[in-house]
Amino acid sequence: MREAGGWWRRKSTPAKVETYTRWSFHFFAVIYVASIGLPVFGQVPGQLAVWLVLLVCAHALACAVTASRALDWTRGRREQPVRALWVLGAVTAAISVAVIGIAERGPQSDGLTMATGAVFVGVLTFAAGIGALGVRRRRRVLAVVGGFAAGAVLGGFPLGYALPESLVTGVVVLIAAGFLAFTSVFSVWLLNAVYELDSARETRARLAVAEERLRFGRDLHDVMGRNLAVIALKSELAVQLARRGREEAVDQMTEVQRIAQETQREVRDVVRGYREADLGIELAGARGVLLAAGIDCEVTGEPGGLPAEVQSALGWVVREATTNVLRHGDAKRCEVAVRTEAGRVVLTVENDGVLRSSAGAGGSGLAGLRERLAAVAGTLEAGPVREGVFRLVAQVPLVAAEGVS
Repeated sequence: MREAGGWWRRKSTPAKVETYTRWSFHFFAVIYVASIGLPVFGQVPGQLAVWLVLLVCAHALACAVTASRALDWTRGRREQPVRALWVLGAVTAAISVAVIGIAERGPQSDGLTMATGAVFVGVLTFAAGIGALGVRRRRRVLAVVGGFAAGAVLGGFPLGYALPESLVTGVVVLIAAGFLAFTSVFSVWLLNAVYELDSARETRARLAVAEERLRFGRDLHDVMGRNLAVIALKSELAVQLARRGREEAVDQMTEVQRIAQETQREVRDVVRGYREADLGIELAGARGVLLAAGIDCEVTGEPGGLPAEVQSALGWVVREATTNVLRHGDAKRCEVAVRTEAGRVVLTVENDGVLRSSAGAGGSGLAGLRERLAAVAGTLEAGPVREGVFRLVAQVPLVAAEGVS
């Protein structure tokens, strides 16, 4: 039981929805047999009841196989199950004909008439509802449902129904099959929507990283592009002056040296601004991103008054921890706490929904954080603390940070 629960918790939210959807349609097949097949034993005596139940079971199995392949097609794992749909249609037609034959040639009784009528309606209804999984356009879904409803009307005459009864049978199949087809189409739409939302969340995280890289590249281009253009012009001027034996060439090269040194300083400023992170801003940004992703995030503690080196190092920890929460597992809750104790700052990030396969993974991101924290005499500990819960603890001593500054 514990392993079964762990198997379910290791799944992502889209995978859980897909598993639930898939087994729901398989459960429909069980309901089909229980509601249409089993009551036959109380209505038809002898071996005839066994044959009717076997027909229902065979049709339920065909519906379950078709539903599974149609869901695989929905997720792009296989081509459209055209052959499975034709097989389901052929099986449905054959069983319908067999039921009509049993009704005509079997012993005349009210129980047999009711049993064969229920099986006939159930076969057409479930075939139409499951068949809707394998098509996409609304017109085709309506054509499938309408076609089986028309078949119910035509099949009512061999069963001994009068015209009004045949029309009622067709209406019953139309309503029931329409409801089951709507359920199928809605389930597919919901499954696709969940996968698209999960993909959008990952895309948003990648876009945030790409936007930061573009900002850094833009700032660096603004600094380097202008100064390098000036250096190129002044160097060309100095060459021309040197060829003419003019003393101004020395002044131009001195200016080139000054601009190069200024460029170095500006590049360091850009890189410093990129590397340094304000802890308060990072905490607020992390909370906003996690809440937008549907993860309940609670932030406690005040980062104000901490040295710049401490805020920069811990800000990067918050960035990396937020990225890990979004990309790994299926978190529903995340707690971030900042506190000062015994001359050191402790940052704790704890979240649930961690998959077992990624709980012990130490990626390059954590290794990079350890290097950043080591520069300010800090430490980093990360790992699972209990089933499905991951905790990251970063500690930076205030004394060491002040000595670095």
